[in-house]
Amino acid sequence: MYTLLIILFIVVCLFLIMVVLLQQGKGADVAAAFGGASSQASFGPRGTATLMHKLTTGSFVLFVALCIGLSVLTARRGRSVTAGIKGKAAATSPAPAPAKPAGPATGQAPAPAAQPPAQGSSQSAPQAPAPPKK
Repeated sequence: MYTLLIILFIVVCLFLIMVVLLQQGKGADVAAAFGGASSQASFGPRGTATLMHKLTTGSFVLFVALCIGLSVLTARRGRSVTAGIKGKAAATSPAPAPAKPAGPATGQAPAPAAQPPAQGSSQSAPQAPAPPKK
């Protein structure tokens, strides 16, 4: 049912575009824009509704009805587009561990990185001088 309405909606959209583009414009002449036309109405002469005008009106009404119907059917499905994405992302990627701040915020100075002595070397790695005691 839903797929049938989608297909019908696409056909009505294409038909509406075609009918609107095939219509002849009202007052398309330059003279009509400056009052050169023999019209007494403020928006141009009002003639009888042509077949193209009736087709446009009918396809527009059908377009609006299909829009409302599809939106109601979509809302009744109760599925969210992002619901599947959130579930997959939580299952596949582990949560990152919170970073522990170091330094003045914790009251401790960060420990200097100790370098192991190179193999075959009799010298030890240089050490940082100890802070003075008070």
